Amino acid sequence: MKERSIQVQVATEYLSHQSKPHKKEYAFAYHITVSNRGDEDAQLLSRHWIITDGNGLRREVKGMGVVGDQPLICPGENYKYSSGAVLETEVGTMGGSYHMQDGNGVGFDVEIPIFSLALPNALN
Repeated sequence: MKERSIQVQVATEYLSHQSKPHKKEYAFAYHITVSNRGDEDAQLLSRHWIITDGNGLRREVKGMGVVGDQPLICPGENYKYSSGAVLETEVGTMGGSYHMQDGNGVGFDVEIPIFSLALPNALN
């Protein structure tokens, strides 16, 4: 049996130039690196995000691929992309999963660890 080992790393940033605090619109970018540490190809087919703002408002976002792509990630390779979210609060979280498929067409899910979206110094 081949080993599946997909790692997801996230970096975030607050986009002050795209935010409108007076309208309760706080824009954030997130930069994702999906690393294939296994020994077979893996294709990212779809995403499922759970986005929660500081008021507890929870949204779910599901869709095909990421940023218009369904990348095939070979063993030892990384796939990087950036996207964004707008919250009504200065702080929130995101997390979820990717649905992927191995070289034999077998589907599997990869957890995206929960990460914070926050204005600088908002969380100490």
